[in-house]
Amino acid sequence: MENTTLNLVVLLLYMGGLMLFGLYQGMKVKNTTDLNMGGRSVPGWACALSERATAESAWCLVGFPGYAYGSGLVSIWVAIGLALGNIFAWTLLANRMRKEAAKFDAQTYVDWVVKRHSKSKAVTAIRLMGSFIVIFLFAFYVEAQVIGGGKTLHTLFGLPVTWGIILTMVVIIPYTVWGGFQSVVYTDCVQSVLMIFTLIVAPLYGLYYISVTPGLYASSIVEALRLAGPNYLDLTAGAKGIFAGFMIASNFAWIIAYLGGCPHLTVRFMAMKDDAAWKMGRNIACVWTVLGYSGAILIGLVGLAIFGPANIADAEMIMPKVVLKIFNPVLGAICVTGAVAAMLSTADSMLIVTSSEFSENILKPVILKGQKLDPKKELFISRCVTVIVGLSALALAFLLPANMVYSIVSFAWAAMGNPFAVVTCMTLLWKKYTGAAAFWTMAFGFFCTVFWQMSPYNAIIDARLVGVVPALIAGYVVTKMSNGGEEYLGEAE
Repeated sequence: MENTTLNLVVLLLYMGGLMLFGLYQGMKVKNTTDLNMGGRSVPGWACALSERATAESAWCLVGFPGYAYGSGLVSIWVAIGLALGNIFAWTLLANRMRKEAAKFDAQTYVDWVVKRHSKSKAVTAIRLMGSFIVIFLFAFYVEAQVIGGGKTLHTLFGLPVTWGIILTMVVIIPYTVWGGFQSVVYTDCVQSVLMIFTLIVAPLYGLYYISVTPGLYASSIVEALRLAGPNYLDLTAGAKGIFAGFMIASNFAWIIAYLGGCPHLTVRFMAMKDDAAWKMGRNIACVWTVLGYSGAILIGLVGLAIFGPANIADAEMIMPKVVLKIFNPVLGAICVTGAVAAMLSTADSMLIVTSSEFSENILKPVILKGQKLDPKKELFISRCVTVIVGLSALALAFLLPANMVYSIVSFAWAAMGNPFAVVTCMTLLWKKYTGAAAFWTMAFGFFCTVFWQMSPYNAIIDARLVGVVPALIAGYVVTKMSNGGEEYLGEAE
């Protein structure tokens, strides 16, 4: 009972401080550019920590450790694919997107695509299709985060998952609505530090704990993998021949979405202040990524050594169970709070990106027909949209039940990453690429990925890999059919 009370005190202090900090940052918001992109003056360290917290979320502290716990060494391929993707994104893409956003005065990712192809007759179609993909898939993403939050609070306090979901959203919505991108970024920084602390300290101490504590399933990770069965030690999880190749390629394919396919991450590149900010952000993000994924795998495997392969009903609760087992109550509560922080960081980012895309690409140009509004009224409308999006996301968490954070994130990652990554890369690298091609790239990439994920073939080769092919074909064919006839607007210097 005492430990439960301590956990609750730590969590409430953290959440209360987070809300106050976010509301304070919101005092700096004066217009929709501040609300959507922090005035494009965010320091590199803040963008890096925010991007890492947003990208990893419940995935790195709940979904991925659970996957490593349940599958063993095969999880290494996912970590390598994701780590390489993030390093490529920060090294090759981030600074270019920062310059592009400044040149074209882009407020959101889809807004950038539209302004890059502003001479195209497909501008409205791009706005609607791009915004539809973001809003539809972010519903699943936010669902994953709030369900993860509910499950973690249930593990801590025995709180019903429903109440945990509601509490998660009660914390997020106020500071996201008031502070927008600015408050989201800086609260993400706090959460990112807490997350990486957990991902470093928990596995390191966990390795020591299993080596000196008698009566556990195993006294080392190697012994645990051996005892759990041959598939746990197999880098292909038992797959042979061409199917082993498909499995490895499918896991590596997580890299694709990082190449401009995640609007909630790309917008952080677009918000950086200058070249110096990018260099600092790149260095911090790359180090965070390597340490974070290594720690996530090790937490899952330490959990295997402590509990064995069949003693945890929900594999995605392995991180909270491990830290509460190996640490004293205070440190355990802090680390589990890191898991809640992970979910908050992504959910708030999804809310602000979704509301920004709706406001900038549907409400203003389509519904209001480009009507000029007073800046204060425009800001008020954008905040109202954020409230509506937040409440809708809360409702969807109950209407769209799900048990696996890993599966939900994988679905949304592929269906969003395949079309947007191809659009981003073709727009930046191919001068003849047209607006019409951008629309059809989005359409084919999205729908083909979703249909493949619904088919039995997804178990053989994942949609993360397959779905990018129709997107590439559509982009190439439509561009050739239109003969690159649109005016090229040039690249950012």
